[in-house]
Amino acid sequence: MNLNRRRFGCALCGAALFALAGCGRQEAAGASGPAEIAQGTACELDGMLLADYPGPKGQILFADAREPAFFCDTVELVSTLLRPEQVRPVKGAWVQDMGRADWAQPRGHWIDAKAAFYVRGSKKHGSMGPTLGTFAQRADADRFAVEHGGKVHAFAEITPEMVDLTGGALHDSRM
Repeated sequence: MNLNRRRFGCALCGAALFALAGCGRQEAAGASGPAEIAQGTACELDGMLLADYPGPKGQILFADAREPAFFCDTVELVSTLLRPEQVRPVKGAWVQDMGRADWAQPRGHWIDAKAAFYVRGSKKHGSMGPTLGTFAQRADADRFAVEHGGKVHAFAEITPEMVDLTGGALHDSRM
């Protein structure tokens, strides 16, 4: 009888350890995916509150970080990814699928930034003015470009010059 209790106790401990190990893997997997925007989520570059502005947002999870860096505008996100001085390893980068999200108040619908289709040069603005509309499906990006103007690009076609963040200040004669 004493031997059966030991076996039962060992089996119970083993099951508990197995369950805990599974929980750890599940949490780690969840921590490596996109996070949702909260009311107080601020932009990594300028501190603007993402929930206060229209247009697609972005986020990057750097390998050395626990939480993603959020961007209030997709131009800022893509510029950060393409800058030659950006040497921090990236675990993942996401933008919002504007084929499914509301442009005025985008929430959720995160897609892989490098697999997205980008519309550059449309009449639709984001938090920083002209922005890149982001879409999971090429057909949605094409429809958006027909309706609002612009040209569709895959991520690999975007150059650093297309997402230069210095343009506004350089061309503003009031500054």
